[in-house]
Amino acid sequence: MIGSSVLISIVVTAIVGTILYTKISAGVYHEKNNAAIAEAQSLADYTQSQLDATRYRNDISLAKVIQGIFRASEVSPTTSVRETIMLATPPTAKTSMVYQGSSNRVLLSTIPDSLRAQVRQNFYSQSLRVKIRYANRPGVAIDAIAVGRVVGIPPSYIYEIYYLFPLTQQSQLVGLIRGWMLGTGFALVLMIAFITWYVVRKVVLPVREVAEIAEKLTEGDLGRRLAIRGEDEMGRLAISFNEMALSMQQQISRLENLSRLQQRFVSDVSHELRTPLTTIRMASQLLYDSRTSLGPAASRSAELLISQIDRFETLLTDLLEVSRFDARAAILETKDVDLKPLVLKVVDQLQAHEIREFSFVAADQEYRALVDDRRIERIVRNLISNAIDHSENKGVVVTLAQSEHEISIGVRDYGIGFTERDSERLFDRFWRADPSRSRVRGGTGLGLAIALDDAKLHQGSLKAWGRPGYGAHFVVTLPKNPGIPLTSEPINIIPADQPSTILADFDIDDI
Repeated sequence: MIGSSVLISIVVTAIVGTILYTKISAGVYHEKNNAAIAEAQSLADYTQSQLDATRYRNDISLAKVIQGIFRASEVSPTTSVRETIMLATPPTAKTSMVYQGSSNRVLLSTIPDSLRAQVRQNFYSQSLRVKIRYANRPGVAIDAIAVGRVVGIPPSYIYEIYYLFPLTQQSQLVGLIRGWMLGTGFALVLMIAFITWYVVRKVVLPVREVAEIAEKLTEGDLGRRLAIRGEDEMGRLAISFNEMALSMQQQISRLENLSRLQQRFVSDVSHELRTPLTTIRMASQLLYDSRTSLGPAASRSAELLISQIDRFETLLTDLLEVSRFDARAAILETKDVDLKPLVLKVVDQLQAHEIREFSFVAADQEYRALVDDRRIERIVRNLISNAIDHSENKGVVVTLAQSEHEISIGVRDYGIGFTERDSERLFDRFWRADPSRSRVRGGTGLGLAIALDDAKLHQGSLKAWGRPGYGAHFVVTLPKNPGIPLTSEPINIIPADQPSTILADFDIDDI
C-alpha cells in the first residue's frame, strides 16, 4: 500500500507539476513577448520618424540617426536591455548595404530566414524566439525574442530592423519556479508517504495481529486473545474477536467433552456387551444344535436367533474398531504379504463364486506389499460384501493390478449404483443409500467408513464411481512400502466399459 501510494503520488504530482510548469512558463514568456512587441513597435515608430525627419531638418543627419539605432541599448524606466540588427531587403541589397549592421557585434545570422520572410511580407511587427550569438564571443548563445519590422531609409532604401530582447530574467524566474515546484513535489511525496505509512500502520498492524491470532486459534491455541487498544473501530473489532474466540473455545471444549464421552460410551458399551453376548451365543448355540428336535416354529426361531447374534457381534466389532480410530489408537502391524491369495481367500469365504457372472482379474504374478493383512482383508471383505449386496445378481468383477510402487484392488458391480447426492454421504458412518430396502445380508453402515479409515492408515486412497442403473466401482490403492506417497493408480476409477463423456460420472476421494 505504501509503495502504491508513493508511486501514484509521484505520477499525479509529476503530471500536475508538468501542467502547472508549462502553463506558468508559457505565461511568463507570453507576457514578455507582448511587452517586447509593444516596445519594439514604439522604437520602430520613433526610428522611422527620425529617419523621415532627416529629409526636412538640417540639424538631424542620417548618419547620426543610424548610429543612434545601434547605440540605443541603454536601460530606462520604459525600456529594457536589447540588441538591434538592421538588414537590407533583397531589392535594396542589390544596390547598397551600407546601413546594414548590428549592435555589440551581434551576428547577422541570428535572424532566421523564416522571420525575415514574415517581416517583408507583412511590413508590421513580427516576433520569434531566437538565440543571440556574438562575433566576439564564440559559443555564447542567449535565448531572446526577436521582433522585426520594415523601415524606410531616405532617399528610397527599404531595410528590416530587428530588436532582440534577451530572456535572461524570464529564464531565471522560470528556473526558480521549476526548482520550487520540484522541491514542493518532493516534499509532498514524502508527506504522502509518511501519512500513508502512518495510516497503514494504524490499520494493517491490527489486522495482521488479528490474522496471527486467527492462525494460532486454527492451530489449536484457543487461549490467544487480541489486546484491546482504545474504543475506535479496531478496539470494537478486538472486543468482538475476543468474544468470538471465547465462544469458539467454549463450544469446542463442550464438543470435545461430548466426543470423549461418546467415544468412551461406545467403547465401554461394546466391551460390556461382549460378556452377555457370549452367554447368549452359548445358549443360542445349544438351541440351534438341537433345532431338529424342536417344532418348526422353534427351529426357525433358533436359526434367526443365531444369525442375528452373528450380526450383533459384527456390529460390536465394528463399533470397537471405530472407537479405536476416533481415539487414534489404531496401529499398523505390517508384514510382507502377497495380496492375491488374500483376495481369493475373501472371495471363497463370501462364496462370491456362486454369484452369476462373477470374475476375478489378475495377472499370474505376485502382488507383494508391506501391509497389515488383517486390515487389508477387512477392506476387501467390506468392498466385495457391499458389491454382492447391491449387485442384484448382475455380476461382480474383482480386479488386482500393480505398478512399481502401488497396488490397486478394484471391485465392480453392475447393480443399482448410486447417485451424485448419495456420493456426498457414501463414507459416512451408519448411512445407507436405501435403508428400507431388503438385502441379502444386513449391514451396519460402518463397512465403507472403516474401509476408508484402514486405507488412510496405510497412507493409501479409497475412491468410488457410480451411476444409477450402471452399478458402482470401488478402488483401493495402497503403497507397497509405508511412507511412500502415491504417484499413480494402477486401476482407473472410471470403468473401462463406461465412456468418459457421460456427464453422470463422478468419483469420491476422501483422502
